[in-house]
Amino acid sequence: MFERTGLIILSAFAWVGEVSIFGLRALYEAILPPYEFKETARHVFEIGWRSTPLIALAGFSIGVVLSMHTRASLERFGAEAMIPAALAIAFVRETGPLVCALLISGRVGAGIGAEIGAMKVTEQIDALEASAVDSFKYLAVTRIVACMIAMPLLTMIMDFCGMFGGYVAEASTSGMSWHLYFHRAFSIIEFSDFIPATVKTIVFGLIIGTVASYLGFTTSQGTEGVGRASTRSVVLASICIILINVVLVKFIFFVFPVAG
Repeated sequence: MFERTGLIILSAFAWVGEVSIFGLRALYEAILPPYEFKETARHVFEIGWRSTPLIALAGFSIGVVLSMHTRASLERFGAEAMIPAALAIAFVRETGPLVCALLISGRVGAGIGAEIGAMKVTEQIDALEASAVDSFKYLAVTRIVACMIAMPLLTMIMDFCGMFGGYVAEASTSGMSWHLYFHRAFSIIEFSDFIPATVKTIVFGLIIGTVASYLGFTTSQGTEGVGRASTRSVVLASICIILINVVLVKFIFFVFPVAG
């Protein structure tokens, strides 16, 4: 039993090492010419713009729910005036970036893993290599860079829609005005709250793109392997995001003490 547990732990560390090397190679290749600007822009559109309705609706819904739950808690202490500020802090610091990353992991990660995996099992990647095209740069690097670009933008959209959802809930409950709500919401928010939380989503984008691309490139066993790569891309990327988020939060508190 102990030997089996040890093998599982060692295989997990080996997988993390392989994915890390894959991601570092992608970052290195991204700064070297030739640059695939057109392909990267296409993936930014696919990942960012096409994900906007999902992110906006999710942010609005979470904002409404958080506002109602916050009101139910703060009403006991007569602190209803703090609802906008509490909602803003919760969304900007943690809820917006993490939920956005998990949603994109589910929508985009599965697609990248399945798309590259299908190309792998149908030997389209070999065909690209035979045509003197750098398949790693054309398929993996462009998608990883696109994820890193799209994630902060989508996070800002989620933050805004979440705040707007909170305003709608407050306006329908207490009749609070637009001006008063956002004045109270942003009176306590500083750049030390907004910038680090949004910038860390670049790391989330790197994780999503790297994990999904790696699993796509290592796909085997035909169409069954493609389905497995798609599912594993979502699960493993989500787990990595949750674990890395703990480290990033601690790092942000260390670098920006005010944010703590």
